[in-house]
Amino acid sequence: MPIANARSRERVARNFIKTYGRAKFRRLLESLARAESGQLVADEFGVSRERVRQWKNTFGTVIMMYQVHPEVERLLAERRPVAAAAVG
Repeated sequence: MPIANARSRERVARNFIKTYGRAKFRRLLESLARAESGQLVADEFGVSRERVRQWKNTFGTVIMMYQVHPEVERLLAERRPVAAAAVG
């Protein structure tokens, strides 16, 4: 069941800090931001991967983005000469 509102998210965060401490909370958030393996995080905190998934969904949002490499983007900016009509 997803956490529905800000008050619930804050309550879960406060409970986490009470249980593990503020430094571990920062460590968890950094791990999630770096997309570390759920199993690695679970092992570090002594919980299941499911609990890590729940924390991940409670404390933030995953945003995926496709970024074109600069060298590919430069190709779009190139001005190509108009091809001459074929002489046949």
